[in-house]
Amino acid sequence: MNMKNLFEYLNLEKELDDFDIIHEKVEKDITFKGTNLWILVFAIFVASIGLNTNSTAVIIGAMLISPLMGPINGMGYSVATYDFPLFKMALKNFGFAVLASLIASSLYFTISPLSTAHSELLARTSPTIYDVLIAFFGGLAGIVAISSKQKGNILPGVAIATALMPPLCTAGYGLATGNLNYFFGAFYLFTINTVFIALSSALVCQFLKFPIRAQIDEKKKRRVNQILSLIIFVTIVPSIYFGYGLVQNEKFTENSKKFIETISVFEDNYLLKNSIDPSKKTITLGFAGNILNQDYKNKIYAKAKDFGISKENIIFQKALTFGKENILSKSENLQTEVNKLQAHIQKEIRKNDSINNIGKQLLKEINTLYPEFEECSFSKTKNYTLNDSITSINLISLSSNKIIDIKEKEKIKAWLSSRLKNKDIKVFFEENNK
Repeated sequence: MNMKNLFEYLNLEKELDDFDIIHEKVEKDITFKGTNLWILVFAIFVASIGLNTNSTAVIIGAMLISPLMGPINGMGYSVATYDFPLFKMALKNFGFAVLASLIASSLYFTISPLSTAHSELLARTSPTIYDVLIAFFGGLAGIVAISSKQKGNILPGVAIATALMPPLCTAGYGLATGNLNYFFGAFYLFTINTVFIALSSALVCQFLKFPIRAQIDEKKKRRVNQILSLIIFVTIVPSIYFGYGLVQNEKFTENSKKFIETISVFEDNYLLKNSIDPSKKTITLGFAGNILNQDYKNKIYAKAKDFGISKENIIFQKALTFGKENILSKSENLQTEVNKLQAHIQKEIRKNDSINNIGKQLLKEINTLYPEFEECSFSKTKNYTLNDSITSINLISLSSNKIIDIKEKEKIKAWLSSRLKNKDIKVFFEENNK
Protein backbone atom coordinates (compact mmCIF):
# COMPACT_ATOMS: atom_id res chain seq x y z
CA MET A 1 0.00 0.00 0.00
CA ASN A 2 1.50 3.33 -1.11
CA MET A 3 1.06 6.67 0.67
CA LYS A 4 -1.66 7.80 -1.71
CA ASN A 5 -3.81 4.77 -0.92
CA LEU A 6 -3.12 5.22 2.78
CA PHE A 7 -4.37 8.83 2.72
CA GLU A 8 -7.39 7.61 0.76
CA TYR A 9 -8.27 5.22 3.57
CA LEU A 10 -7.80 7.89 6.25
CA ASN A 11 -9.70 10.62 4.40
CA LEU A 12 -12.78 11.86 6.30
CA GLU A 13 -13.92 14.50 3.84
CA LYS A 14 -15.56 12.04 1.41
CA GLU A 15 -18.01 10.88 4.08
CA LEU A 16 -18.48 14.35 5.58
CA ASP A 17 -22.12 15.37 5.87
CA ASP A 18 -23.45 18.73 4.68
CA PHE A 19 -22.32 21.48 7.07
CA ASP A 20 -25.84 22.88 7.45
CA ILE A 21 -27.19 19.44 8.37
CA ILE A 22 -24.43 19.03 10.97
CA HIS A 23 -25.21 22.48 12.36
CA GLU A 24 -28.91 21.64 12.68
CA LYS A 25 -28.08 18.33 14.39
CA VAL A 26 -25.76 20.01 16.93
CA GLU A 27 -28.27 22.82 17.59
CA LYS A 28 -31.10 20.33 18.12
CA ASP A 29 -29.12 18.22 20.63
CA ILE A 30 -28.21 21.29 22.69
CA THR A 31 -31.72 22.10 23.84
CA PHE A 32 -33.16 20.55 27.00
CA LYS A 33 -36.91 20.69 26.68
CA GLY A 34 -39.62 18.19 25.92
CA THR A 35 -38.11 14.79 25.05
CA ASN A 36 -34.51 15.64 25.94
CA LEU A 37 -35.52 17.01 29.35
CA TRP A 38 -37.52 13.92 30.30
CA ILE A 39 -34.75 11.61 29.09
CA LEU A 40 -32.26 13.56 31.23
CA VAL A 41 -34.46 13.18 34.34
CA PHE A 42 -34.89 9.45 33.76
CA ALA A 43 -31.16 8.98 33.15
CA ILE A 44 -30.34 10.77 36.42
CA PHE A 45 -32.50 8.43 38.47
CA VAL A 46 -31.37 5.31 36.60
CA ALA A 47 -27.69 6.23 37.20
CA SER A 48 -28.35 7.04 40.88
CA ILE A 49 -30.11 3.71 41.44
CA GLY A 50 -27.29 1.87 39.65
CA LEU A 51 -24.65 3.52 41.83
CA ASN A 52 -26.76 2.95 44.97
CA THR A 53 -27.16 -0.79 44.24
CA ASN A 54 -23.67 -1.21 42.71
CA SER A 55 -25.15 -2.47 39.43
CA THR A 56 -22.82 -2.04 36.45
CA ALA A 57 -25.57 -2.96 33.96
CA VAL A 58 -27.92 -0.27 35.28
CA ILE A 59 -25.15 2.36 35.20
CA ILE A 60 -24.35 1.48 31.58
CA GLY A 61 -28.06 1.86 30.77
CA ALA A 62 -28.04 5.35 32.27
CA MET A 63 -24.99 6.31 30.22
CA LEU A 64 -26.70 5.09 27.04
CA ILE A 65 -29.85 7.17 27.49
CA SER A 66 -28.17 10.30 28.86
CA PRO A 67 -28.42 13.31 26.49
CA LEU A 68 -25.57 15.25 28.16
CA MET A 69 -23.24 14.80 25.16
CA GLY A 70 -25.37 17.22 23.13
CA PRO A 71 -24.55 20.56 24.79
CA ILE A 72 -20.90 19.52 25.33
CA ASN A 73 -20.42 18.82 21.63
CA GLY A 74 -22.31 22.06 21.00
CA MET A 75 -19.79 24.04 23.06
CA GLY A 76 -16.85 22.54 21.20
CA TYR A 77 -18.51 23.04 17.80
CA SER A 78 -19.49 26.65 18.53
CA VAL A 79 -15.97 27.54 19.72
CA ALA A 80 -14.44 26.05 16.55
CA THR A 81 -16.86 27.94 14.31
CA TYR A 82 -16.81 31.10 16.50
CA ASP A 83 -20.62 30.92 16.80
CA PHE A 84 -20.85 32.68 20.16
CA PRO A 85 -24.70 32.89 20.34
CA LEU A 86 -24.75 29.09 19.92
CA PHE A 87 -22.02 28.76 22.57
CA LYS A 88 -24.05 30.79 25.06
CA MET A 89 -27.10 28.64 24.36
CA ALA A 90 -25.07 25.43 24.77
CA LEU A 91 -23.50 26.68 28.00
CA LYS A 92 -26.88 27.76 29.38
CA ASN A 93 -28.50 24.40 28.63
CA PHE A 94 -25.48 22.53 29.95
CA GLY A 95 -25.56 24.48 33.21
CA PHE A 96 -29.26 23.73 33.57
CA ALA A 97 -28.64 20.01 32.95
CA VAL A 98 -25.82 19.87 35.52
CA LEU A 99 -27.85 21.70 38.16
CA ALA A 100 -30.91 19.50 37.56
CA SER A 101 -28.76 16.38 37.77
CA LEU A 102 -27.16 17.43 41.04
CA ILE A 103 -30.53 18.33 42.62
CA ALA A 104 -32.22 15.12 41.46
CA SER A 105 -29.36 12.80 42.48
CA SER A 106 -28.93 14.56 45.84
CA LEU A 107 -32.66 14.20 46.50
CA TYR A 108 -32.56 10.51 45.61
CA PHE A 109 -29.59 9.71 47.85
CA THR A 110 -31.12 11.73 50.69
CA ILE A 111 -34.27 9.58 50.76
CA SER A 112 -32.65 6.28 49.76
CA PRO A 113 -32.38 3.74 52.63
CA LEU A 114 -29.09 2.48 51.13
CA SER A 115 -26.18 4.76 52.02
CA THR A 116 -23.12 2.54 51.53
CA ALA A 117 -20.53 3.83 49.03
CA HIS A 118 -20.03 0.79 46.76
CA SER A 119 -17.16 0.19 44.33
CA GLU A 120 -19.02 1.65 41.32
CA LEU A 121 -19.52 4.89 43.22
CA LEU A 122 -16.00 5.05 44.67
CA ALA A 123 -14.52 4.52 41.20
CA ARG A 124 -15.85 7.97 40.23
CA THR A 125 -14.14 9.86 43.06
CA SER A 126 -10.46 9.60 42.03
CA PRO A 127 -9.91 10.88 38.47
CA THR A 128 -6.51 10.54 36.79
CA ILE A 129 -4.75 11.38 33.53
CA TYR A 130 -6.25 8.20 32.06
CA ASP A 131 -9.72 9.72 32.39
CA VAL A 132 -8.42 12.68 30.36
CA LEU A 133 -7.33 10.34 27.58
CA ILE A 134 -10.64 8.42 27.63
CA ALA A 135 -12.66 11.64 27.41
CA PHE A 136 -10.47 13.05 24.63
CA PHE A 137 -10.47 10.01 22.37
CA GLY A 138 -14.11 9.26 23.14
CA GLY A 139 -14.99 12.83 22.19
CA LEU A 140 -13.04 12.48 18.94
CA ALA A 141 -15.06 9.41 18.03
CA GLY A 142 -18.30 11.20 18.89
CA ILE A 143 -17.77 14.32 16.79
CA VAL A 144 -16.45 12.29 13.84
CA ALA A 145 -19.65 10.21 13.98
CA ILE A 146 -21.85 13.33 14.12
CA SER A 147 -19.97 14.82 11.14
CA SER A 148 -20.28 11.71 9.01
CA LYS A 149 -23.11 10.73 6.69
CA GLN A 150 -22.81 7.22 8.14
CA LYS A 151 -23.78 7.89 11.76
CA GLY A 152 -23.55 4.22 12.69
CA ASN A 153 -23.76 3.11 16.33
CA ILE A 154 -20.76 5.10 17.58
CA LEU A 155 -22.58 7.55 19.86
CA PRO A 156 -23.91 4.95 22.36
CA GLY A 157 -20.36 3.58 22.70
CA VAL A 158 -18.99 7.07 23.24
CA ALA A 159 -21.62 7.70 25.92
CA ILE A 160 -20.49 4.57 27.78
CA ALA A 161 -16.76 5.25 27.41
CA THR A 162 -16.85 8.88 28.54
CA ALA A 163 -19.32 8.19 31.39
CA LEU A 164 -20.81 11.63 31.99
CA MET A 165 -23.82 10.75 34.12
CA PRO A 166 -22.26 8.50 36.85
CA PRO A 167 -19.73 11.05 38.18
CA LEU A 168 -22.41 13.74 38.22
CA CYS A 169 -24.70 11.50 40.29
CA THR A 170 -21.76 10.56 42.52
CA ALA A 171 -21.27 14.27 43.17
CA GLY A 172 -24.95 14.34 44.17
CA TYR A 173 -24.24 11.48 46.60
CA GLY A 174 -21.40 13.53 48.09
CA LEU A 175 -23.77 16.46 48.66
CA ALA A 176 -26.49 14.24 50.14
CA THR A 177 -24.11 12.55 52.60
CA GLY A 178 -22.06 15.66 53.37
CA ASN A 179 -18.90 14.02 52.03
CA LEU A 180 -17.14 16.87 50.19
CA ASN A 181 -14.21 14.66 49.15
CA TYR A 182 -16.63 12.53 47.13
CA PHE A 183 -18.33 15.62 45.73
CA PHE A 184 -15.15 17.38 44.56
CA GLY A 185 -13.54 14.17 43.27
CA ALA A 186 -16.59 13.17 41.23
CA PHE A 187 -17.30 16.69 40.00
CA TYR A 188 -13.66 17.02 38.93
CA LEU A 189 -14.02 13.81 36.89
CA PHE A 190 -17.16 15.23 35.30
CA THR A 191 -15.27 18.46 34.51
CA ILE A 192 -12.45 16.48 32.88
CA ASN A 193 -14.94 14.64 30.68
CA THR A 194 -16.72 17.86 29.75
CA VAL A 195 -13.60 19.88 28.89
CA PHE A 196 -11.89 17.20 26.82
CA ILE A 197 -14.98 16.08 24.93
CA ALA A 198 -15.57 19.73 24.02
CA LEU A 199 -11.88 20.14 23.11
CA SER A 200 -11.89 17.10 20.85
CA SER A 201 -15.07 18.40 19.16
CA ALA A 202 -13.44 21.78 18.53
CA LEU A 203 -10.25 20.21 17.13
CA VAL A 204 -12.12 17.92 14.71
CA CYS A 205 -14.33 20.79 13.55
CA GLN A 206 -11.25 22.89 12.81
CA PHE A 207 -9.45 19.96 11.17
CA LEU A 208 -12.42 19.32 8.88
CA LYS A 209 -12.60 23.07 8.14
CA PHE A 210 -16.15 23.70 9.31
CA PRO A 211 -17.27 27.14 8.08
CA ILE A 212 -16.95 30.03 10.53
CA ARG A 213 -20.41 31.33 11.37
CA ALA A 214 -19.44 34.83 12.55
CA GLN A 215 -16.93 37.50 11.62
CA ILE A 216 -14.12 37.70 14.17
CA ASP A 217 -10.82 39.56 14.17
CA GLU A 218 -7.44 37.95 14.90
CA LYS A 219 -7.14 39.61 18.31
CA LYS A 220 -10.38 38.05 19.50
CA LYS A 221 -9.33 34.67 18.06
CA ARG A 222 -6.13 34.78 20.08
CA ARG A 223 -8.09 35.72 23.17
CA VAL A 224 -10.42 32.72 22.71
CA ASN A 225 -7.45 30.38 22.21
CA GLN A 226 -5.73 31.73 25.34
CA ILE A 227 -8.84 31.13 27.46
CA LEU A 228 -9.15 27.60 26.07
CA SER A 229 -5.49 26.87 26.80
CA LEU A 230 -5.88 28.09 30.38
CA ILE A 231 -8.98 25.93 30.96
CA ILE A 232 -7.20 22.86 29.57
CA PHE A 233 -4.10 23.49 31.70
CA VAL A 234 -6.08 24.00 34.92
CA THR A 235 -8.08 20.83 34.22
CA ILE A 236 -5.24 18.51 33.23
CA VAL A 237 -2.57 19.31 35.85
CA PRO A 238 -4.34 17.76 38.88
CA SER A 239 -5.18 14.65 36.83
CA ILE A 240 -1.48 14.11 36.08
CA TYR A 241 -0.74 14.26 39.81
CA PHE A 242 -3.52 11.77 40.60
CA GLY A 243 -2.39 9.55 37.72
CA TYR A 244 1.15 9.46 39.08
CA GLY A 245 -0.24 8.46 42.47
CA LEU A 246 -2.28 5.68 40.85
CA VAL A 247 0.80 4.27 39.10
CA GLN A 248 2.80 4.40 42.34
CA ASN A 249 0.03 2.63 44.24
CA GLU A 250 -0.17 -0.09 41.59
CA LYS A 251 3.59 -0.54 41.70
CA PHE A 252 3.56 -0.78 45.50
CA THR A 253 0.75 -3.36 45.41
CA GLU A 254 2.55 -5.48 42.83
CA ASN A 255 5.86 -5.44 44.73
CA SER A 256 4.06 -6.17 48.00
CA LYS A 257 2.36 -9.23 46.55
CA LYS A 258 5.70 -10.58 45.32
CA PHE A 259 7.27 -9.90 48.72
CA ILE A 260 4.42 -11.62 50.57
CA GLU A 261 4.76 -14.66 48.33
CA THR A 262 8.41 -15.09 49.38
CA ILE A 263 7.65 -14.94 53.13
CA SER A 264 4.52 -17.12 53.23
CA VAL A 265 6.73 -19.65 55.05
CA PHE A 266 9.82 -18.02 56.54
CA GLU A 267 12.13 -19.72 59.06
CA ASP A 268 9.45 -21.91 60.67
CA ASN A 269 6.92 -19.08 60.77
CA TYR A 270 3.75 -19.15 58.70
CA LEU A 271 2.09 -16.02 57.33
CA LEU A 272 -1.54 -16.41 58.41
CA LYS A 273 -2.81 -12.93 57.58
CA ASN A 274 -1.72 -10.11 55.33
CA SER A 275 -3.21 -6.92 53.96
CA ILE A 276 -1.92 -4.24 51.61
CA ASP A 277 -2.96 -0.59 51.81
CA PRO A 278 -1.45 1.15 48.76
CA SER A 279 -2.82 4.59 49.73
CA LYS A 280 -0.95 4.50 53.06
CA LYS A 281 1.94 2.41 51.65
CA THR A 282 1.63 -0.20 54.40
CA ILE A 283 1.74 -3.99 54.54
CA THR A 284 0.25 -5.69 57.60
CA LEU A 285 1.68 -9.15 58.38
CA GLY A 286 0.35 -11.69 60.87
CA PHE A 287 2.65 -14.68 61.47
CA ALA A 288 2.15 -17.98 63.29
CA GLY A 289 5.07 -20.00 64.65
CA ASN A 290 8.02 -18.95 66.74
CA ILE A 291 7.92 -15.72 68.75
CA LEU A 292 8.57 -12.67 66.55
CA ASN A 293 11.68 -11.12 68.08
CA GLN A 294 13.58 -8.14 66.65
CA ASP A 295 16.16 -10.35 64.95
CA TYR A 296 13.41 -12.11 63.01
CA LYS A 297 11.80 -8.80 62.07
CA ASN A 298 15.16 -7.50 60.79
CA LYS A 299 15.38 -10.50 58.48
CA ILE A 300 11.92 -9.68 57.14
CA TYR A 301 12.99 -6.06 56.62
CA ALA A 302 16.08 -7.21 54.71
CA LYS A 303 13.92 -9.43 52.51
CA ALA A 304 11.56 -6.52 51.83
CA LYS A 305 14.42 -4.36 50.52
CA ASP A 306 14.77 -6.77 47.58
CA PHE A 307 11.34 -5.56 46.46
CA GLY A 308 11.87 -1.85 47.12
CA ILE A 309 9.89 -1.93 50.37
CA SER A 310 11.26 -0.20 53.47
CA LYS A 311 10.77 -1.21 57.11
CA GLU A 312 8.48 1.79 57.63
CA ASN A 313 6.01 0.15 55.22
CA ILE A 314 5.70 -3.04 57.31
CA ILE A 315 3.38 -3.51 60.28
CA PHE A 316 3.62 -6.71 62.33
CA GLN A 317 0.43 -7.98 63.89
CA LYS A 318 -0.03 -10.67 66.52
CA ALA A 319 -1.55 -13.81 65.06
CA LEU A 320 -0.62 -17.13 66.64
CA THR A 321 2.68 -17.82 68.39
CA PHE A 322 4.38 -20.84 69.91
CA GLY A 323 6.42 -19.89 72.98
CA LYS A 324 9.49 -21.66 74.34
CA GLU A 325 7.31 -23.81 76.57
CA ASN A 326 5.22 -24.83 73.57
CA ILE A 327 2.19 -22.97 74.97
CA LEU A 328 -0.21 -21.40 72.51
CA SER A 329 -1.10 -17.76 73.03
CA LYS A 330 -3.93 -16.28 71.06
CA SER A 331 -4.83 -12.75 70.03
CA GLU A 332 -8.15 -13.57 68.40
CA ASN A 333 -10.20 -16.75 68.19
CA LEU A 334 -7.69 -19.59 68.71
CA GLN A 335 -9.61 -22.24 66.82
CA THR A 336 -9.99 -19.97 63.80
CA GLU A 337 -6.26 -19.24 63.73
CA VAL A 338 -5.38 -22.94 64.10
CA ASN A 339 -7.68 -23.80 61.21
CA LYS A 340 -6.03 -21.11 59.07
CA LEU A 341 -2.60 -22.46 59.97
CA GLN A 342 -3.59 -26.02 59.09
CA ALA A 343 -5.08 -24.88 55.77
CA HIS A 344 -1.91 -22.93 54.99
CA ILE A 345 0.32 -25.91 55.78
CA GLN A 346 -1.79 -28.17 53.57
CA LYS A 347 -1.60 -25.61 50.77
CA GLU A 348 2.20 -25.52 51.02
CA ILE A 349 2.36 -29.33 51.00
CA ARG A 350 0.16 -29.50 47.91
CA LYS A 351 2.27 -26.84 46.22
CA ASN A 352 5.50 -28.75 46.90
CA ASP A 353 3.93 -32.03 45.75
CA SER A 354 2.75 -30.32 42.58
CA ILE A 355 6.26 -28.99 41.85
CA ASN A 356 7.79 -32.43 42.45
CA ASN A 357 5.25 -34.03 40.12
CA ILE A 358 6.15 -31.58 37.34
CA GLY A 359 9.66 -33.04 37.08
CA LYS A 360 8.25 -36.57 36.98
CA GLN A 361 5.72 -35.63 34.30
CA LEU A 362 8.33 -33.82 32.19
CA LEU A 363 10.59 -36.89 32.24
CA LYS A 364 7.76 -39.12 31.03
CA GLU A 365 6.85 -36.75 28.20
CA ILE A 366 10.38 -36.03 27.02
CA ASN A 367 11.34 -39.71 27.23
CA THR A 368 8.80 -40.55 24.53
CA LEU A 369 10.63 -38.14 22.18
CA TYR A 370 14.16 -38.70 23.46
CA PRO A 371 14.51 -42.18 25.04
CA GLU A 372 18.12 -41.36 25.96
CA PHE A 373 16.96 -39.11 28.84
CA GLU A 374 16.89 -41.06 32.11
CA GLU A 375 16.61 -38.41 34.83
CA CYS A 376 14.91 -35.03 35.25
CA SER A 377 15.04 -32.48 38.06
CA PHE A 378 12.68 -29.51 38.33
CA SER A 379 12.47 -26.57 40.74
CA LYS A 380 11.18 -22.99 40.99
CA THR A 381 13.58 -20.38 42.30
CA LYS A 382 14.61 -16.71 42.17
CA ASN A 383 17.26 -15.27 39.87
CA TYR A 384 19.21 -12.25 41.19
CA THR A 385 21.39 -9.81 39.24
CA LEU A 386 23.92 -7.18 40.29
CA ASN A 387 21.51 -4.36 39.38
CA ASP A 388 19.08 -5.68 42.05
CA SER A 389 16.53 -7.09 39.62
CA ILE A 390 14.73 -10.27 40.72
CA THR A 391 12.92 -12.73 38.48
CA SER A 392 11.21 -16.06 39.11
CA ILE A 393 12.66 -18.85 36.96
CA ASN A 394 12.19 -22.58 36.41
CA LEU A 395 15.32 -24.75 36.65
CA ILE A 396 15.35 -28.05 34.74
CA SER A 397 18.21 -30.55 34.77
CA LEU A 398 18.17 -33.43 32.27
CA SER A 399 20.47 -36.43 32.36
CA SER A 400 21.01 -38.51 29.19
CA ASN A 401 23.03 -41.62 28.34
CA LYS A 402 24.47 -40.09 25.19
CA ILE A 403 25.71 -36.76 23.85
CA ILE A 404 23.00 -34.35 22.64
CA ASP A 405 24.00 -31.92 19.91
CA ILE A 406 23.43 -28.17 20.19
CA LYS A 407 20.49 -28.01 17.77
CA GLU A 408 18.62 -30.71 19.67
CA LYS A 409 19.30 -28.92 22.95
CA GLU A 410 17.74 -25.72 21.55
CA LYS A 411 14.69 -27.70 20.39
CA ILE A 412 14.33 -29.29 23.82
CA LYS A 413 14.64 -25.93 25.54
CA ALA A 414 11.99 -24.41 23.23
CA TRP A 415 9.69 -27.36 23.91
CA LEU A 416 10.13 -27.01 27.67
CA SER A 417 9.42 -23.27 27.50
CA SER A 418 6.21 -23.96 25.55
CA ARG A 419 5.25 -26.85 27.80
CA LEU A 420 5.67 -24.83 31.00
CA LYS A 421 4.21 -21.67 29.40
CA ASN A 422 7.14 -19.71 30.76
CA LYS A 423 10.03 -18.09 28.89
CA ASP A 424 12.09 -17.68 32.08
CA ILE A 425 13.64 -21.14 32.23
CA LYS A 426 17.17 -22.47 32.55
CA VAL A 427 17.98 -25.97 31.27
CA PHE A 428 21.09 -27.93 32.22
CA PHE A 429 22.13 -31.04 30.31
CA GLU A 430 24.14 -33.78 32.00
CA GLU A 431 25.52 -36.33 29.54
CA ASN A 432 26.57 -39.71 30.93
CA ASN A 433 28.15 -41.15 27.79
CA LYS A 434 28.43 -44.88 28.41
